[in-house]
Amino acid sequence: MSNEWIWFLFAFLNFGLILLAYKLFGKTGLFAWMALGTFIANLQVIKTVGLFSMVATLGNIMYGTLFLATDALNEKYGKKEANRAVYLGFFALIASTLIMQGALLFHPHDSDWAQPHLEAVFSIVFIRIVVGSLTAYISSQLLDVYIFDKIRKRFPSDKMLWVRNNGSTLLSQLIDTSIFVSIAFLGVMETPVFVSVFITTYLIKLLVALLDTPFIYLIKKIKPFHE
Repeated sequence: MSNEWIWFLFAFLNFGLILLAYKLFGKTGLFAWMALGTFIANLQVIKTVGLFSMVATLGNIMYGTLFLATDALNEKYGKKEANRAVYLGFFALIASTLIMQGALLFHPHDSDWAQPHLEAVFSIVFIRIVVGSLTAYISSQLLDVYIFDKIRKRFPSDKMLWVRNNGSTLLSQLIDTSIFVSIAFLGVMETPVFVSVFITTYLIKLLVALLDTPFIYLIKKIKPFHE
């Protein structure tokens, strides 16, 4: 199976899990997704793959779902709750980074096999990715919440939900990509690869934003088991 087919299936898996989290746990499920997603996205982004005849990093789908989660919270519970979710994700990424850096300080036993692999994932390169992600995340997510709220006041009907969802995400993802790719990869990757990653990262985020549109309508209609 090609990477492209895997990518589409993976996207629908992520969106489906968000729906399940919201159905089972309501608003709490979306908050939990924000905490989980920020960490997982920054693990996945370490890996580069060939996708749509371009070089791309993983993590774009998971990261894109965070915008779906905050847009859903904004739509159903308001700007204040969406901002709370953004700050929760920000804290989760900082906390997980500090905890894993502390874990690396322990001297491994002679029988241990995991230390080199953990060091490869959570090395100083990972820290640079985290710094870029934190800066991009807090800037773009708060911008997304702000723009979504402004568009909703201008176009409040349910029929215009796609405008709120895509309009806020497309602009905030451009800011996010510019900040993250520059901090995480500028000077680390060769220039052609860097440019390719920048372009593909944004294009893939745009595609994720378009694909998630039906799912925000589904979330709007779902009545959770628990609130």
